[in-house]
Amino acid sequence: MHAKGLSFGAVEGEADAGPEALTVAEIDGHPFGELRFTGERWAVADVRLLSPILPSKVVCVGRNYAEHAAEHGADVPKEPLLFLKPTTSVIGANDVIRLPPQSKQVEHEAELAVVIGAAGARRVDRAGGAAAVFGYTCANDVTARDLQRQDGQWTRAKGFDSFCPIGPWITTDAAVDDVEVRCEVNEEVRQLGRTKDMIFDVPTLVSYVSHIMTLLPGDVILTGTPAGVSPIVAGDTVTVSIGGLGVLANRVATLD
Repeated sequence: MHAKGLSFGAVEGEADAGPEALTVAEIDGHPFGELRFTGERWAVADVRLLSPILPSKVVCVGRNYAEHAAEHGADVPKEPLLFLKPTTSVIGANDVIRLPPQSKQVEHEAELAVVIGAAGARRVDRAGGAAAVFGYTCANDVTARDLQRQDGQWTRAKGFDSFCPIGPWITTDAAVDDVEVRCEVNEEVRQLGRTKDMIFDVPTLVSYVSHIMTLLPGDVILTGTPAGVSPIVAGDTVTVSIGGLGVLANRVATLD
């Protein structure tokens, strides 16, 4: 979002650089296919970064890191364990995570997010799964842990408004086979893992999901979280960073 309205843009500069070193070139239309630019350009510091995509669905993978499964006393799944988050849970960088009154234990979950490209994916093999990826970004699968335990299924615990921060942007040329996944709360490191430790890798996940539901352009797959999830409270700042993909920071507040 910028002074002239709302549009997609291409971020120019190094992903790990500070906002003062980055610019945004406005895209004419959407980012899928051949990019056309309007000629407008702004400093990142002068725009508001929304979620870089609003997917038709967010498909999430549970227990995809063995140590995270172990910290909850759960078995490692033999096949990807899937659940969905509603699109109304999606927010962007610097937006506020709102704590619902129904829960007394809301936790962070730092995750690599996969964004599906223009061709989508339906019943593809692993090679097709890799080819279907448009790019990658950071995500936080915010979870009301007490409600997850209480309900025995995960829809309510994972589905509150603001429970799916995504951003700050989509990186289209990243190699993510072995990158760091980090979560800090108020600059204290809470989670520190590497994508090489995922039980099911990205091509496998895209292929598996595509044999259940058609993945449309812009759909997002959250690939699971490493160990170290812990509660967040009003006043915290949660920062998810993934090597080469940038930093996703969100404040935490109670629901108004």
